[in-house]
Amino acid sequence: MGTNETPPPKPTRPPNPASPPSRPWQEPERTLAARAASAAPPPRQGLVISKRLLWVHGGAYPLENIVRVYTFVLRPRRAEAFIRFLKRGGFTLALYLLLTFVSDSSSGSYGSSSSSDADGFLGLTRILALAMLIYFGADSASVIFAGSHDVLAIETNGRSTAMVTGKRDYLNQLVRQVAEAIDKPDAEFQAPVGALTITNYGNYFFGDAVNMYGGSGNTGVAK
Repeated sequence: MGTNETPPPKPTRPPNPASPPSRPWQEPERTLAARAASAAPPPRQGLVISKRLLWVHGGAYPLENIVRVYTFVLRPRRAEAFIRFLKRGGFTLALYLLLTFVSDSSSGSYGSSSSSDADGFLGLTRILALAMLIYFGADSASVIFAGSHDVLAIETNGRSTAMVTGKRDYLNQLVRQVAEAIDKPDAEFQAPVGALTITNYGNYFFGDAVNMYGGSGNTGVAK
């Protein structure tokens, strides 16, 4: 009578170190999502908070570096622009009138060749003075007739300040959301905001108005 013998196990081959990597569909979903997020370009529009970073129109600000978030009305320095035009424009206008007077009075004082050269030089100088007067007027008018903007400002512990614009009530809501996201490691949100199109920020008032009266080391805000 024969006996039932168990066949010996088949030898297993060691894994081939040169075997191809696993297919993308065989990877966990979290790994794929992490790779897609890291490969995605930074957001270029609006205000986005993701992975402890605040993105403002393509610029990244670490949330731990934010020291202040607030709203204010960005107003142009209209009075300063008008006074600056009176000073620069008045001097340029006086120079133009002086050159005109000199050109008229010297038209017959020299010989033909020297008079022609002097008239040509004075004429070119008058044109330059008139061009400067037009430039000063246009530069001042761009500030005097500029509008005010409701602004959300985000200051960091360095010198960087991000500013966006929108409706005042909407910006006040964003202040609370950004402030709450600073203490929440998993905070994620996105909000559409407007971009400021200002060429010279020196022509605008920023934030609170601070008046100092005498001495040094004064503290306090006068509103």
